[in-house]
Amino acid sequence: MKADFAQKLPFGGRMMSFHDGLVLSQFAPEPHVEEDVVPRKILEERKARNDKYYKAVSLAIFFVLWQVVCYLNGQANWFNPVFLPSPLMVVETGWQYLMDGTLVTHIGISFFRMIAGFLIGVVVALVLGLAIAMRRDVDNIFSPILNMVGPIPVFAFLPIFLIWFGIGESSKIALIAYATFIPLMTYIIDGVKATDPLLIRSAKSLGATEWQVFTKVILNSAMPHIFAGMKITLALTFSALVVAEMMGASSGLGYIIVNAKNWFKMADMFLAATLIGLEYTLFYGFLCLIEKRLFRWKAVASGKAVEK
Repeated sequence: MKADFAQKLPFGGRMMSFHDGLVLSQFAPEPHVEEDVVPRKILEERKARNDKYYKAVSLAIFFVLWQVVCYLNGQANWFNPVFLPSPLMVVETGWQYLMDGTLVTHIGISFFRMIAGFLIGVVVALVLGLAIAMRRDVDNIFSPILNMVGPIPVFAFLPIFLIWFGIGESSKIALIAYATFIPLMTYIIDGVKATDPLLIRSAKSLGATEWQVFTKVILNSAMPHIFAGMKITLALTFSALVVAEMMGASSGLGYIIVNAKNWFKMADMFLAATLIGLEYTLFYGFLCLIEKRLFRWKAVASGKAVEK
């Protein structure tokens, strides 16, 4: 066998021994793994930059088409131009609000209500959801109540909250918190129950305490589900914000919509709706940024799973 192997290893015009082949094999170049991985990473980064570019172009095309439709409608008079103001009219309306000092006030108040209600809802959902998922007695007490109250539309509670908390900020924040709390708790419970039991048993076998198992294993395993629930419930949070500001409010973006409806100011309505969409986009992007920083492994796994 050594002779056969030596015949296959020419070295400088002579045959090298089996021992020399083993020695030289230690200096052989490594497999081209990095050459395969690095271009892939570069390609993924390039695709991510292209995706951002395409999204920005898509948004710009949307506003251009909106402006073109409004212009053509003004020329051909397909329908009443008052019903669909152009983007330039919306920008002019926003500039007027900015000049009289009310735009920043409305945006700030709406943002404060949304942040306060969202954070309260997240905290309550975390406490109660973790308790329900980890303790059977808590599950038996609260699950029947939540299963009965959960299907009721959140906006049906607005008159009740107005009676309970008054027409001030408390009723609006309470409605937003409730709109966040109910759906988010489901994701928290599912995330905790989806924890691999093998990880829990492995941690306990290595001497981990119950608190360490909870913080290092269960909570870490449930965090991706929690962030997914937060991003999904964010839309419900903004919906509750608009509805709460439409009743019993004298400021906020929802108030602008109601006030514009009374005076048939369509540009004001579109301005408030656009600002609500921008606020949602910014806050959603902030949550995505935190998720990306905390769960980099998730981004890598999804990037390998999605090729196109």
